[in-house]
Amino acid sequence: MNIALLGYGKMGKAIENIAIKRGHQIVLKASRDTKDYSLESVDVAIDFSLPSSAFENISNCIQQHTPVISGTTGWLENYEDIVSLCNQYKGTFLYASNFSLGVNIFFEVNKTLAKLMKDLPEYKANIEEIHHTQKLDAPSGTAITLAEAIIKQSDYKNWTLDTPKPKEIGILAKRIENVSGTHEINYESEVDCISIKHTAHSREGFALGAVIAAEWIHDKTGVYTMKDVLNIG
Repeated sequence: MNIALLGYGKMGKAIENIAIKRGHQIVLKASRDTKDYSLESVDVAIDFSLPSSAFENISNCIQQHTPVISGTTGWLENYEDIVSLCNQYKGTFLYASNFSLGVNIFFEVNKTLAKLMKDLPEYKANIEEIHHTQKLDAPSGTAITLAEAIIKQSDYKNWTLDTPKPKEIGILAKRIENVSGTHEINYESEVDCISIKHTAHSREGFALGAVIAAEWIHDKTGVYTMKDVLNIG
C-alpha cells in the first residue's frame, strides 16, 4: 500500500519503520507546517498529529475519499462531526485511543472486571496512567476509554483528574521521561485491592497495531474501531 503519515513525530517514524518492513511505501510525510498536501496516490492515511490538526487532517482525507485511521487524542469533542462527514462522503474512518494489540485486549479485560465489581460498592475504582513528558494531553485517551467503559458497566457517573466526588472515578496522570505508557485500574477496599495493569515497553506495539489497522481498513467503507480489526467484543 501507499501510506500517508499525517504527523511525523516519534510515532510517525515508528509507524514508518514497521510499514516499510511489512512491504508498504510511505508516499507522504506531513508535519504541522505541511499545507495543501495531495492524497492522490495514497491508499490509506495514518494520523498521529496534534489535537489542533487532527480534525482538519481527517476531514481532508474523507473529502478526498482516502481511508484514514487516527490515534491522535484531545480532539474528540468533534468526533461525531467526523462520523457525519464520513457518512456524507461514504468514506472510511477508524479511530482508536490506543492501537496496541495488548491494550485492546486490556480494554476487554477492564470491561469484564467492571461487570464483576458493579455490585460491590465497598470497592472504589481509580485509574493511574503514566506517559512520557512530551505527551500534551492528560489524562490519556486510553485512560478515558478505560474510565468510560467502567462507567457504562457501573453506577459511576463521571471521571475526574481532581479529588473524586461520590460516583466519580479518580484518574492520576503522571508524566515521566522515556515512559512509553502504563495504565493501571485499581479497585480498593478497606481490606484489599484488586488491580489490572498494562505496561508498554516501546512504541513498536502502537506502531504495529496502527499498520495492521491500515491494512485491514484500506478496502472498506464506514466507521470502525480496533474491536472490528481484532474481531473482539
